[in-house]
Amino acid sequence: MCCAMLQAVRTTKPLVVNLTNYVVMNNTANALLAVGASPIMAHSREEMAEIMGFAGALVINIGTLDSHWVPRMYYAVEKANANNKVVVLDPVGCGASALRTEVSRKLAALAETLIIRGNASEIIALAGEAAQSKGVDALDSSEQALNAAKQLAHQHQCTVVISGATDYVVSTDKVCALDNGHAMMPRVTGMGCSHTALTGAFAAVCEDTWEAALAATAVLGVAGELAAEKSAGPGSLQLNLLDSLYLLGEPALAARLNAKLLGGTANA
Repeated sequence: MCCAMLQAVRTTKPLVVNLTNYVVMNNTANALLAVGASPIMAHSREEMAEIMGFAGALVINIGTLDSHWVPRMYYAVEKANANNKVVVLDPVGCGASALRTEVSRKLAALAETLIIRGNASEIIALAGEAAQSKGVDALDSSEQALNAAKQLAHQHQCTVVISGATDYVVSTDKVCALDNGHAMMPRVTGMGCSHTALTGAFAAVCEDTWEAALAATAVLGVAGELAAEKSAGPGSLQLNLLDSLYLLGEPALAARLNAKLLGGTANA
């Protein structure tokens, strides 16, 4: 399933609209290009209705949130809904401030077809539970966020991805744990944001949001492993990750994917 979806992204080159933060625009655009998708960093309200008419998905990342961005994000979600497009929400720093928490919850409530991708502390805070965080960094484990993710999945009828040492992809009736990736990956800024952007690309070619989120998580995890094997540190990892995403093929993805469903093993 993951291999077929990767090929679909490379064949169709879906346009992914990104309202994302200033820190990671270059990273996420390059990750999307490397995997075969087409990114556009669109922040203007004046063009959003037009662009969402032909885009494949909308990615909302609140990393550099301010009073100018918030209404644009709400409007973009409305236009995604009007065009039956999936919204991928990255609630960066949710729980770190009242503003981030409030905006994240409103965006989640607005989206009609939704995938949430965040670290454990963000997912816990978004669900209304007490989380431990330091700015945008999680101090909770991904396992600790499972109940919160299940609550959000039922509340919004959506898919939730928890990033961590083990990644979890959660829907209303399925949970998959993925043990890919490398411990160096969190040392590169925007790695989670790239995960969110890639999720938008896969959601653009698959109507099942859980399958799309699972494929994006698998691809980034395996690509990260391959990149780490050739990297001396975070700087070279960032470069090698783009190459790994670009070169990743079915044999490596199928052989390396370590994904387990509750009661079974996920099909790569």
